[in-house]
Formats: sequence, C-alpha cells, structure tokens
Amino acid sequence: MKKDLSREDIELLAPAGNWEAMRAAVANGANAVYFGVEKFNARARAHNFLMDELPAIMEFLHMYGVKGFLTFNILVFENEMEEAKELIDACIDAGVDAVIVQDLGLVKLIREISPDFPIHGSTQMTITSAEAVDFVKPYDLERVVLGRENSLKHIEKISAETEKELEVFVHGALCVSYSGQCLTSEMWGGRSANRGECAQACRLPYDMIVENEQKEMGNIAYLLSPKDLAALELVPQLIEAGVTSFKIEGRLKSAEYVANVVAKYRKAIDAYFAGEQYDPNVIDIQELEQSFSRGFTHGFLSGTNHKQLVDGTFPKKRGVYLGQVKKVYRDALLIDLQAPLKRGDGIVFDAGDPTQDEEGGRVYDIRIKGQKIEGKVEGGLYEIVMGRNDVDLHRVQVGDKVWRTSDPELDRRLRKTFETEKPYRTFPVDVSVHGRLGEPLVSIWTDVNTGKTVTVASEKAVETAMKRPLNEEVLRDQLGRLGGTVYYLGDLHLDLDGDLIVPMSELNRMRRVAAEELLKLRIEPRTYQKRDLDVYEDTVAVDPATGDTANLIALCRSLEQIEAAGKTDVDYIYADFEFVRDYPKAVEVARAAGKKIALATPRILMPGERGILLNIIKAKPDGILIRNTGALYFYEQERPEGIELIGDFSLNIANHKAARLFLERGISRITASYDLNTEQMVDLLSQSDASKVEVVIHQHMPMFHTEHCVYATFLSEGTDYTNCGQVCEQHRVSLRDRVDFEHPVRVDTGCRNTVYNAVDQSGAEFLKEFLQYGVNTYRVEFLEEDGDRVQEVLKLYRQALEGEVTGTHVWRTLNATNQLGVTRGQLTKTGITRG
Repeated sequence: MKKDLSREDIELLAPAGNWEAMRAAVANGANAVYFGVEKFNARARAHNFLMDELPAIMEFLHMYGVKGFLTFNILVFENEMEEAKELIDACIDAGVDAVIVQDLGLVKLIREISPDFPIHGSTQMTITSAEAVDFVKPYDLERVVLGRENSLKHIEKISAETEKELEVFVHGALCVSYSGQCLTSEMWGGRSANRGECAQACRLPYDMIVENEQKEMGNIAYLLSPKDLAALELVPQLIEAGVTSFKIEGRLKSAEYVANVVAKYRKAIDAYFAGEQYDPNVIDIQELEQSFSRGFTHGFLSGTNHKQLVDGTFPKKRGVYLGQVKKVYRDALLIDLQAPLKRGDGIVFDAGDPTQDEEGGRVYDIRIKGQKIEGKVEGGLYEIVMGRNDVDLHRVQVGDKVWRTSDPELDRRLRKTFETEKPYRTFPVDVSVHGRLGEPLVSIWTDVNTGKTVTVASEKAVETAMKRPLNEEVLRDQLGRLGGTVYYLGDLHLDLDGDLIVPMSELNRMRRVAAEELLKLRIEPRTYQKRDLDVYEDTVAVDPATGDTANLIALCRSLEQIEAAGKTDVDYIYADFEFVRDYPKAVEVARAAGKKIALATPRILMPGERGILLNIIKAKPDGILIRNTGALYFYEQERPEGIELIGDFSLNIANHKAARLFLERGISRITASYDLNTEQMVDLLSQSDASKVEVVIHQHMPMFHTEHCVYATFLSEGTDYTNCGQVCEQHRVSLRDRVDFEHPVRVDTGCRNTVYNAVDQSGAEFLKEFLQYGVNTYRVEFLEEDGDRVQEVLKLYRQALEGEVTGTHVWRTLNATNQLGVTRGQLTKTGITRG
C-alpha cells in the first residue's frame, strides 16, 4: 500500500445524468458525483444539466457533504474557446469541486484563469503510466483517472511512483478502444467519441477474415464488444494498490442503476475498513446484473485474459441468466430455472441471433405440473406462462437461453431509497450553551463535518427558574429537535450559573436559526482565484507557405515501403513498424537512401515498457514520433542528443493552447487531432504557428486502438502474449463490417491491436487552403501498399504541392486507381471550397 488510507480517504464516485440519478447517488452513499452540462462533456446523449443549474447542484451536494465534479472530458475546438472559458468561469463561481478534463489545451486555459481551481485528468487523457502522470505535474492536476486497461499490478507501480490521487473505474460499460484513442465514430459518421458522440461501432457484428478467408465463428459475431466491468470483489486489492477514488460508469443509466451500484460498492468499502471479510453473494451479483449487464468481467484489473473480456454472442444488456427452454407447450414454456423468478418479471428468449427481433415480455403465471405457484420460485423446472400478447410461442425453440431483463420489485425497492421526504444523510452538530442570570442565553453550534460554527443568543434574558430549570435533559430535548434538517444533536456542553430558565419558544427559535445559519455555511460555494483574460491573447499568425518548398513525409510500415520511399524526393521517412526490434534495419535502409528517419513510439506506454523507448533511442534515428504523453515525459528526461521530437495525432491537439503547450514541452512539430474537419483545422491554423504544424494528408484512419487482441482471442487457445503462440506473426486478420468493407487489424510491439479503415482517406483537395495558412509539412501514410504504389502516391502529392496538378486531380486519380476508391473521411464536414 502506498500509504495508510482511512475510510475518509476513499471516495466513491457516482454518475448522474439527471436530478433523479443525483439524488439516488447521494441517498445510497456516494462521496462525490460527476455530471455534465448541456455542452462539453463525453455523454452528449445524456439528459445532462443546464449551466444555470450549477449553483443549485452544488448547494444540494454540499448540503450532504458530497463533492460535485463537472465533466469537461472532450476536445475543445478553436471556435469554442470562448464558450469553454464561460463554462469554467461558471464552475468557479458555483464552487464546483473539480472539473474533469481531457484536453490539455483546456488545462492550460484553466490554469491561466485560475491557479487553484481543481482539475482532474480524465481517462480520455490516456494516462496509463507513471511517466504520463508526471507529464501533467506542471499543471497542478489534483487527480488523474487511469486507463481502464491498467491492471492492479500497474496501478500499484504507478501509485508507488507518484503522490497524485488515482481514480479508477470499477463498474460499468467498457470501451474496447483506449479512451481518447477511438476514431471509428468520427471516421464513419462524423460523430467523435472525443466529443461525446460515440456511435458504439464496437457493438456491431463483424466477420473475421484470416488470410482473405472468412473464419467460421458459429454464433460469435460481436468481436469487439466487451462485457461490463464489475470489480466489487476487488475493492480490498484496489485500496491496497493505492486507489483513492472508485468510479462508477453510467451517466446514461437509470436512477435505479445508480442507487443499486452505489449501495453495493459502499457496502464493500465500509466492510474493508471495518475489518470485515466482504464476499459479494449471489443476490448482490444478480441485482447488479439486473440493473445493467452484458455479462461481467474484471476487465484488465486482474491482468490480461483475452478469453474473458468478450463474449461475442451479443452486444446489449441481458440481465440475469435464468436457464434454457426445455419444452414448448401450447400456452407455456418449461424452463430449468437457475435464478429466482416471479410474476411480473420481464424475460427475453435468446435464440443466438441478437440481430433479429427476440421474443419476450412479462411473466403472467408460474406453474408446476399445471398448478399455479404463488410468490417467487428460486430455481428448478417450472412452466412459465407469458402474457397472451407478449410472446409468439411458435418462435421460441427448445434450447433457447432465457434472461430476466427486468425486476419491478427490485426497482421499487431501489426507488424507495431516494424517493423520500426525509433527509438522505444527517450530520452531528455539537452545541455549547452558556447562561448567566440577567444576560441572554448563548448557544454555540458546531457542524462537526465541516468545522463551521454559528452563535445564536436568546432575545430574552435568562431568569431564575421557579421550577424545571434548564439542564441537560431539557436542553437535549429542545435543541435536539432537528428532524427535517440534515443535522442531529451530537455532544452537548453546559455552562450554566445556577437554576436558570428561558421560554421554550426561545429555545425553539434558537434551534431553528442555528440550523438555518449552519446550512447556509455548509452550502456556500468554495472560493477560488480567478482572473479575466482574452483566450486569444497568445495566438500566432504566420505567412503563407509555398508548395515548392513544402516538406513531404512518408510514413511506412514495412521495409519495402521505406526502400520505395527512399527512391523518391520525400524529405523525411517515418517508420511505424509492428515490432521495435525491426527499427535498426529501418534506420539502416533510410540512411542508405540518404533520407532522414523518425521512429514512432507505440500509442500507449504501460508500466514496465520503458525498454521499448530506450531501444528507439539506441536505433539512433533523426527523430522520434511521439504518440503519448508518457513517452514525451520519458524523452524529456533522457534528452536524446541530436534527435528531434515530433508530436503525433494521438496527443489530441485540437486548439492553439494545446499546440502551444506541446511546443513549450520540446516538440519541434505537432500533428493536429484527427477529430478536426477541414474547417476546424483552418481555425486551429489561423491561431497557431502553422509552420510547426504537420498535416496528415493521406492515410488509412486508425479507428480502434485496443488492448483486446482479436488474434489471441479467436485464433489461439492462449489468454495473453505469454501463451498465445504469437499467432499475429503467422496470420493477417481483417474485420469485415456490414457493408462488406474489410478493415485490417495490426498488432504493435505491446501486443495492442489497431483496426484501420479499409479505405484510404485523402485531403488532397484542401492542400491549397492549408498552404495559405502557413503549413509547410505534409505526411502521407501507407499501410499495406507495395513499393510501386508508394512511389505512385508520393509522386502525385509532390506534383500537387508544386502546383503541377490540382488537389482534385490527385483525389480523382487515387479514386480511380484504388480498388476501394478513397474517402475524404471527417474532412468533408466543411464549407471550404475544394481545389
């Protein structure tokens, strides 16, 4: 354990997509709640709150001693910086306890506005190593949310190397792609996951293509759809690993879900600090499954096990598994129940093809040999009668799986926890009472939870009591009548000079005034420093670039491609190989051709992988293409002489402040985020030093980047890289989607998969615009192209840069000569004229 942690050090952090869910979180024991407002958060589909509601939200939460964190965990485009500042100002004014941020440009903006307003680094920052934690130290982040792919061992190592608070997801939906690194929705539908608009492409069915042949997978079709995370039994290990905030996913989920999950994890945390052994029982797990489940997994917390992450047979909520259909009667179904069932429960019949409409409905009756059973049955063979209009029994087959999809009784019980007129929580207030004859009675009230104090005196002087003088019994009775408030009477200290009395009405008034004043102090907003500023006071303007002097870069993924690029007039070659062991040969081939070469780091840096970064230095390239902040921090410390550092797209630079931040950290050129369309790119260029911006003008978009390896999962009996047999070195795999495009899947040196879009993307038509804004470095990326195609494509782009052909000519030529054509991808979302 990093340090001795008490119960008060551990935070249970709950989601809230609306007021009802927020109340459910507070009522069931959350220490903090995270929520979004109508814009700038990663759950655009949630109901969300209004910015004007921030003061009321914080008053409600602080009344119960609960912290409130606003989610601002998306990329901020250049034309949104003013609105972003407005929201940060509103958060500061409302006393929000912290803002959860993805965009490092926004981090820079917040620190310019306020040096002490708390910032939490979102999981979308892709922080997976101690180096990545250290990278954000200069910006005084209070906390970082680690990637869901970190294991307990990783977390323990990171915790041992940093004093930063660590937050970890413990329950809810899993993204198959690293958060902040999924571009699928952006590529296919202009709905960026980095903008809260994920289209859940990972939940779609795919065919697995191995060496150009479809692999027979039976009823397994959802190759990228993970089960849901449930780490209830890992709570002790997580605390001992140094986790201080336990985060529950679910701002799109119901209030009942929030109530259920929060209550279960509250129970587990409290049991740990009470020294009790807590093992979730069957009922606990089934109730969690009932609220929402695609099947439960520890995700990567227990380490990588590719056999447990993805089921593959369904992508959506199932609930509790009940058993299988044993027989179909005229009016009922015989089911071998493995879990409890009662009248009114909702069930669905799973025939193994979730793409088809499934039969399901409410249980009307439960019978055994034709006799009705009253109440709940726990398990065994029963005849289940469904509502007449709910189920077509002719479509249900023997062997179909049965799931309980709803439990109205559980929902009613959960709602009772937060649908109540009573306060959800109460807090002790200590009172000291001082009385002297002829003077007002003075009471000092201390909110033990906050330490804040108010003093309330009687309006009438104390008199000598003729009977029943003030004593502890009388005062405890009168001052303790705090029902309906968030307080209860704690310690009572008396300092009375003789037998004294004041009217009971005075004691009642003093109590009411004290409770009201204490509440005002409890809910008053936290205060932070704040300065006003012009968000564009630090912008830079540069002169237009000329195409004949522009630099052309070729990113290659094979030695054949490097050899081919070396025979062209490219100015620089980047090598992005699956295995770092092949990098020395890449440098050798580039140098033989007289070309400068940069080597790409992996997209992700995990604990224990510094050796990969050292091996890149040992290959002695001219540059390193930096793909994560952990790698950048590592090279900042190593300071490799004569090697320039180039920032890649995965750093998610979407505005001029993010560009400045990375340039200030030693990056020589930055690459803009792939979330930008052409109009947004121009907005960024117009406010940044465009001469230090590199534009990727041609590529196969890297859509999913995931720790989940489809090679190991579906081509091997192994569970991870130690026993999978390195099938990725023996086969080539693609995933075929519903419109018959086959998307290549490639593995990197860390055994992570990248799924690339099947079709090339070209921005050739926008070259003239980018040149006008001062961009003089352009990158062309290759995936599986042979040497001849590499030379052909590079020649076209060089001709376009030098004005020999138009960008439209390049696009049409590529479209005509490519079997699948080319796409403009996300670049089409623009009003800019193409040329």
